[in-house]
Amino acid sequence: MMKHIVKRLLLLLIIAVSTEAAFAQSNRWRDMHKVKKKETLYSICRDYDITLEELKKANPEMTSPDYVLKKGTIIFIPFAAAPSDTPVVNLNQNGMPVTTADDVKSRVIRLGILLPLHNNDGDGKRMVEYYRGILMACDSLKKEGISIEVFAWNLPLDGSVQTVLADPQAAKCDLMIGPLYSKYVKELSDFTDQHKILLVIPFSIEAPELYTNRYMFQVYQHPNELNESTSRRFADWFSDCHPIIVDAGDETSNKGLFTAAVRQHLDTRKKNYSLTHINTTDDYFVKCFKTDQRNVVLLNTARFSDMNALFGKLSTVAISNPSIQIEVFGYTEWLTQASRQLENFYRYNVYVPSHFFTNVNSPATISMSQKYRHHFRQEMMQLYPRFALTGFDHAYFFLKGLHKYGKTFDGAAGRFGYLAVQTPLKFERIGNGGLQNRAFMFVHYKPDHQVELLNY
Repeated sequence: MMKHIVKRLLLLLIIAVSTEAAFAQSNRWRDMHKVKKKETLYSICRDYDITLEELKKANPEMTSPDYVLKKGTIIFIPFAAAPSDTPVVNLNQNGMPVTTADDVKSRVIRLGILLPLHNNDGDGKRMVEYYRGILMACDSLKKEGISIEVFAWNLPLDGSVQTVLADPQAAKCDLMIGPLYSKYVKELSDFTDQHKILLVIPFSIEAPELYTNRYMFQVYQHPNELNESTSRRFADWFSDCHPIIVDAGDETSNKGLFTAAVRQHLDTRKKNYSLTHINTTDDYFVKCFKTDQRNVVLLNTARFSDMNALFGKLSTVAISNPSIQIEVFGYTEWLTQASRQLENFYRYNVYVPSHFFTNVNSPATISMSQKYRHHFRQEMMQLYPRFALTGFDHAYFFLKGLHKYGKTFDGAAGRFGYLAVQTPLKFERIGNGGLQNRAFMFVHYKPDHQVELLNY
């Protein structure tokens, strides 16, 4: 028995030695590397001065879509290709040259940030937090083997975008995020269009260049577009309800444009609805409600004092007529009052239209808050939305998309699986121009004290 074991061990040793000799003679690899904790494919390539393609060629299992680099794994380190004066032309599966835009999928991504990064005012402080969220996204992607080089320029309200763009590093970027101020959009759009750089407009709603620059992504829509799309969605979603539109007499509010659009959609569909005033008597107010169907109440203002007054009047209705079904349609601004009005939100089935939602009790938000505190030695600002979470979602979404698809990434739904921490993104192309975020949801506070996000 012992002889058989010895023979088998000798055979395995001979095979191993022969295999190593064959590799060495064919120059297929020059070393074997044991993966250490926190190492990535890019860091290994950098340490051995080889390309990612060379590493993958020596280790074919790395080309698998579900490959994960794990600590302790033994990988082959190839010899670096000899330099050549002849440019290498990469071909796709159809034998056609791959454009330089696709190269970004297998190399370090160069990210440029052009925002007011200072502590002089509220804009600067918010953008510093947003920028920190971007850095946290870069750190997370590094752990996935995606390497990013970040260039950040302070572009305040009284700055010069041309001075920033004169930096030679600017033209080398693959992706730019900025500006905050609309006055810089045109110059930045012209620059990114010329150099074929993807441009994310994270906050500005004034970006007419969106209709001509195919490299531009706009996250937020103009209020007029939002009024139209949200009013149409309201009419669709509550088609089986009786709408009650409440006038608050708020001359400073722009929500009257929204309720006017809602009424237009309801009139077009020949849908009956009631009109009343926030200061009307309780007796008249209750007569606006139907007893045989759901009622949805809509104010023409987002003013918090009127929201409080509305809940007071609804309480009177609910007490005197407990069988009446009441639902309320609010505004994104109401989310800042959710912690104070939570019981009313649950009690009256409040729906809030929004492009984002911060669930402060979710594991993802808690984890992000802890990491932010650890990295930057302070808490996120108590604003809504959380700017660090916004920066994280924006950067992760676009950098992951750029790595996977190159500069053909269009941000459409289903391009890759990513559950946003706060800000879902789903882009659609505008004519022959750029892309606009169409992600939209109703944040629904249910009577069973659950919050559901209804993507629409």
